[in-house]
Amino acid sequence: MSATLVVCGILLLLVLRVPIAFAILGPCIAYMALTDQSTGLSLRTAAEEIDSFPLLAVPLFILVGVTANHTGIADRIFAFAQVLFGRVRAGLGYVNIGVSVGFSWMSGSALADVAGVGKMTVPAMTSRGYSRRFSLGLSAASSLIGPVMPPSIPAIVYASVAAVSTAALFAAAVVPALLIAAGLAVAVFLWGRRQPHLAGRRPEPGEVRGAVLRVIGPLGAPVLLLGGILSGLFTPTEAAAVGAAYVFLLGFCYRELNPGALWRIAVETATTAASIAIILAASGLLGWILAREQVPQALASFLLGFTDSTVVFLLLVNVALILIGTVLEPVAALVITVPVLLPVAMQVGVDPVHFGVITIVNLMIGLLTPPIGGVLFVLGSATRTPMQEVFRGTAPFLLPLIAVLALLTAAPDLVLFLPGYLGL
Repeated sequence: MSATLVVCGILLLLVLRVPIAFAILGPCIAYMALTDQSTGLSLRTAAEEIDSFPLLAVPLFILVGVTANHTGIADRIFAFAQVLFGRVRAGLGYVNIGVSVGFSWMSGSALADVAGVGKMTVPAMTSRGYSRRFSLGLSAASSLIGPVMPPSIPAIVYASVAAVSTAALFAAAVVPALLIAAGLAVAVFLWGRRQPHLAGRRPEPGEVRGAVLRVIGPLGAPVLLLGGILSGLFTPTEAAAVGAAYVFLLGFCYRELNPGALWRIAVETATTAASIAIILAASGLLGWILAREQVPQALASFLLGFTDSTVVFLLLVNVALILIGTVLEPVAALVITVPVLLPVAMQVGVDPVHFGVITIVNLMIGLLTPPIGGVLFVLGSATRTPMQEVFRGTAPFLLPLIAVLALLTAAPDLVLFLPGYLGL
């Protein structure tokens, strides 16, 4: 049973809507059985993929994001963003982006962002006269800032698979995340020029003071997390544990945590972390099979025979990863594609940290496109809107996202400047 049949079997199961982890596991286990590999080897290979200290940061950062969602932190960031941007035309559009930037420093997941922030921003915008389609599209697009801006769960997975520094990848992702926010802000500005009825309002002095006081606690989280990681005081895993403790402390101080809330936080965290863990384990087994069948070497020979240009290679990778991101969950896509593509990227002169940021941004754009479109499904469920309607609103925002991706691809210094400056 060749690797080609394994991949075809996985694609067939995905088309039949089998959950991603089991769609990967089924053909892989069949391969192991038909090639006389032991069951013990299959289990050990899958288990070794998740037996990693750096990956322990994943459930801890999930805990940070879930706790922030359940303790009203997003509401406090929203009120503060309204004070900053609410006075300008189409100000709630900028507020939407600002909340996603603020929440991204505690979340690391697009789905957590769109579930918590989107459920709040879409009704707020539509009640102020913004079109529902625009509100949905901007909320979906701005949620991609979360998994790019550190702490980022996809970045932790990439760093583990590619054996690069998580701290360096975190530092490299700061500028790209801010560029995504800036690109979306330009889109809001251009749209807002044609909406004279969306005039802003100047906040009262009491509102400003109250919003600032309410956001001081949440703003301490990114200082603690990013400052600790980038200064070398914490490893990412240790920072995740400290961040979780800090957000819990905020929740108790705000009197938002009770036994019922703690139970919901535990269940949501465990469910999300377990789903990522089983995908990682299944993808690790697939990676072993692809390596045994020498797929990376065959792909390297094909691509290097086709071109030795760094620019052409990255353009091909961008197209391929966006297409892969439309049908595969980002964690699974990272574990499957990085071992295959990274060696080729390094042969044509691409820095592995630069390649990691490009890969993550590509796969995040895939979250906004059918047929999988995880962000579309979650936002549609949170706002009771059909997925097709959410995608119609999101489609115009793909243009600034792809423009940022092109800029990051063509100018690696934008990505590598900060880790180089910090000596990471």
